Amino acid sequence: MARQNVIFIAALIAGVSYFWGFHLLPPGAALAAWKGAGVGSLALWAALNRARGIALVLALGALGDVLIDAAGLVAGALAFLAGHLVAIGFYRRHPRAALSPSQRALVWLLPGAVAFTAWALVPDSTLAWQVALYALALGGMAASAWASAFPRYWVGLGAMAFVASDLLLFARLGPLKGSVVPDWGVWPLYFGGQAMIAWGAVRTLGRAR
Repeated sequence: MARQNVIFIAALIAGVSYFWGFHLLPPGAALAAWKGAGVGSLALWAALNRARGIALVLALGALGDVLIDAAGLVAGALAFLAGHLVAIGFYRRHPRAALSPSQRALVWLLPGAVAFTAWALVPDSTLAWQVALYALALGGMAASAWASAFPRYWVGLGAMAFVASDLLLFARLGPLKGSVVPDWGVWPLYFGGQAMIAWGAVRTLGRAR
């Protein structure tokens, strides 16, 4: 386990350093590979720790990271959408024993709230509906993570950070167009969220074995 944790540390180094590399290097294959290295290494770490379900989710996220730069936003979004759907199934296989009424309400309301917020942030009406459909799956992923048996202070909050990252990304098309806030917030929230999800899920599954 200690040797495998070196890969987790390498993933953190790759993810954190990409944030600065993005501001220093021009777009291209090298930058796209650097972008995918962080979450891709998290996926490898999860797989080596026999957490194949979350490893697949992370691998699809890494694929989305690379495809956004290499093939365009639609291709990347489809990879992320697939990742959210796989994540929903994964979290539902590990349900929390009991939810309080307030937590149950959050789980039911979150997908619709995320979809509506995303739709409201995008000024183009046609694109807004496409974004809302994606965001419905995004919110479903976060709700499923929150309702799962995994620790909320790792997996639940990590999923919420992922949601916040994507909402900032959508806001760049509307109210935050031209703002530096998405530039500084999207990647730290996204990668930080993915790292929290990976750590919480893998450690929990490891203790269960």
